[in-house]
Amino acid sequence: MNRRTFLGSTAAFAATTLFPFPLSARDGKRGYKLGLQLFSVNEDMNRDPLATLREVKAMGYEDFEVYGFDPARGTFYGRPATEFRMMLDDLGLSASSGHFGFSPLLEAGEPDMDRFVDQCIAGAETLGLRYITWPWMAPEQRTLDTFRALPAKLNAIGARVKEAGLGFAYHNHGFEFEDHGGDTGYDLILRETDPDLVKLQMDMYWVMHGGRTTPKALVAAHPGRFVMWHIKDMDKVSRDYTELGNGSIDYRKVLPDPVASGLEFYYLEQGGNFTHSPLRSAADSAEYFQRHLRKRIG
Repeated sequence: MNRRTFLGSTAAFAATTLFPFPLSARDGKRGYKLGLQLFSVNEDMNRDPLATLREVKAMGYEDFEVYGFDPARGTFYGRPATEFRMMLDDLGLSASSGHFGFSPLLEAGEPDMDRFVDQCIAGAETLGLRYITWPWMAPEQRTLDTFRALPAKLNAIGARVKEAGLGFAYHNHGFEFEDHGGDTGYDLILRETDPDLVKLQMDMYWVMHGGRTTPKALVAAHPGRFVMWHIKDMDKVSRDYTELGNGSIDYRKVLPDPVASGLEFYYLEQGGNFTHSPLRSAADSAEYFQRHLRKRIG
């Protein structure tokens, strides 16, 4: 038995023994795969990426958003991009987006940002990603002046990424919805970025946490821009993250129409506050999603 056959057989056996749901190659009529943002199991991925990928595949996950790219070394989870791609290929898995560390270069000059974008493009192309995603800004960067300058930077990055044949997206947290004298940072991003260059990855937990709008309202106002979703639940008491179905967000009512959204990929995520362990939480969320939400996306 060769290595590829062994990996596939091992994952298939684990899936049938641990999880009762059929693991189809595609998720629903529109072809969505069950996705996981790998930050959810970040410590496990950094400790043993191959074993972790086997485990999450057994839970039903087929597609991933990666985190933790090292541009100087060209590595993901401490492994060269080519080696990590081989792990995915051998297991029959895919990665469609990556969160890349743009925020430290927010005040850098254009040459430094362009160099970093090119490194991200090289890593993304090796993994076969469809999107390069801006995921975060540090607390000291979340000012009105920053948000006023940000759309031009996002447009410039988006143009460079598009020229390489990839997509570029911005991922929201809650701070984008804070009021700055009548405008929010997200208002500025929506209004002043080019929809052809800058797509949006909607983190529904943070939209609901902010309380100023809803996923359905955002999609109604800006149809077609939200090409990716993050789906995670909110603890009923602490408002921290929690497993799907264990919190206060009723996604049976909250999920927007995927066609109106422009949805291409979605990822379940839990960044902390695990009831047992990150892997157990990923399994519990996958089970809830498959039982209650999968058909609503189509």
